[in-house]
Amino acid sequence: MLVREMMTAPVVTLPRTWSVKQAIHLLYEQDITAAPVVDGNGRMVGIVSEMDLLRGEFEADPRAYLRPSAPPDSPQSVGVEEVMTPNVRTVREDADVLELVDLMISTGVKSVPVVRGDDVVGIASRRDLMGMLAHGDERIRDDVLTALRDSFETTEWRVAVHDGVVELHGGDLDDRSARIAEVIARTVPGVADVVLTS
Repeated sequence: MLVREMMTAPVVTLPRTWSVKQAIHLLYEQDITAAPVVDGNGRMVGIVSEMDLLRGEFEADPRAYLRPSAPPDSPQSVGVEEVMTPNVRTVREDADVLELVDLMISTGVKSVPVVRGDDVVGIASRRDLMGMLAHGDERIRDDVLTALRDSFETTEWRVAVHDGVVELHGGDLDDRSARIAEVIARTVPGVADVVLTS
């Protein structure tokens, strides 16, 4: 499966001139965990995550320590540019999902911007990957049948799915057509393996 087939698009971005408070509101309202930060020309200059935004936003509550504390100074407005991660790891939209998984595992990042050249075209998160794996067998079966019907004139496909493993039977198809059908079925989100049966 390619990254573009499971990424979230269009991607929500935020300007580098925004305050942390503005960014917090955006991520919370959009129910996302991270967003690319862009300059005035729309070029990505960083990424900001929930953790980046939470850092320094809470102050100790004196009630927790049972002793008086001096009132805090009035908080200074902090900008997104001050808390974002400037060196962003990205993945191409035509990359294999395994490349994305390897990147997430090796770096520990939870969200990765997806690029086409210099343009950010989507974002891929751990939640996107989990959602892809959580597809039920019935939905996978329906999606495989749809993909096959879009590519072949025959509609005489028999498809069974058990725990993400697709059993594919296409009647009297020649070996070449059967292999093409296998490749198509493997592109469907949630497919763990494809078995051709006679």
